[in-house]
Amino acid sequence: MHQVLQTDGTLRAAAPLDVSTTRQLYAAMVAARTYDHKGTTLQKQGRLATYASFLGQEACQIGATGPLRPDDWLVATYRDAGAMWAQGYPWVNLFLGRTGDERGGAAPPDVNVLPPSITVGAHMIHAVGLAWAEQYRGTDRVALTMFGDGATSEGDFHEAMNFAGVFGVPVIFLCQNNHYAISTPRHRQTAAETLAAKADGYGMPGRQVDGNDLFAVYDAVAAAVADARAGGGPTFIEAVTYRLSPHTTADDPGRYRPAAEEEEWRARDPLDRVRRYLEANGEWSPAWQDELEQAAAADVDAAITAAEQLEPLGAAAVFDAVFAEPTPQLLRQRNRAATDE
Repeated sequence: MHQVLQTDGTLRAAAPLDVSTTRQLYAAMVAARTYDHKGTTLQKQGRLATYASFLGQEACQIGATGPLRPDDWLVATYRDAGAMWAQGYPWVNLFLGRTGDERGGAAPPDVNVLPPSITVGAHMIHAVGLAWAEQYRGTDRVALTMFGDGATSEGDFHEAMNFAGVFGVPVIFLCQNNHYAISTPRHRQTAAETLAAKADGYGMPGRQVDGNDLFAVYDAVAAAVADARAGGGPTFIEAVTYRLSPHTTADDPGRYRPAAEEEEWRARDPLDRVRRYLEANGEWSPAWQDELEQAAAADVDAAITAAEQLEPLGAAAVFDAVFAEPTPQLLRQRNRAATDE
């Protein structure tokens, strides 16, 4: 397993990032965790329909998007809000989606991020299609798709991997192996020694990295992105991490995983690891940490306010985005819905 930054904040190999960039990515990790805490709290207050936390997976999400350009594609899941935000998807949209407001799925025109995928594994096919389209057009854009270990048991995963390998499309598959597909442990999903080994069957490189190591994730994705841009085709990366939270706010992880296991992984917290590294290099202080957390909280609170102040959509609005030119039947149905409101 590729590791650069150890749990105590010391290096096993040369850091792939300078200290200034590391500070920026650490600030993004703090912002992502702030959003995550807020999301869980809001759902418990009844202000979100449901919420899927990514607590403990911040190094995967921020480290993976770090090497991307703004015009690259990101196709992710309901658990990848940190990555989506880092690539330009607004917090307000992510909150709206969790309330069931479909306007949350409309990314700004200049943001190449698809809405979060709820269907496990299905979104990887779209990422391959986007990458293939960029290849066909002759650009050097790449697509990054993120998913959990459970998605590797879905047929869509195999179709996407096979197509990407055959056509050599510029796509990076990043599996956040957080050990559980809801309550199903990884060893009950596959007999493969590693998930990264699955890449061999599709003719692409496979790498396993420490998913709680910001530097290792960044290093692996950066190499895969550079290879894809140069025409080298797809790469599969298994980032070994851990979901410290429940699967969603409707889940009780105490029913299927031991508390001792959770505590073991809490000691590998990805934010603590980077903080120790920065502190050892004179680039972290409690005052700066407070500044980061206060700024992140203000940004997230502003997004919550904006989402909750939007005028609710009426029943007739569900017909407005079906066709560019509505059919007579849709117009009649829309008028009937508007009359009933």
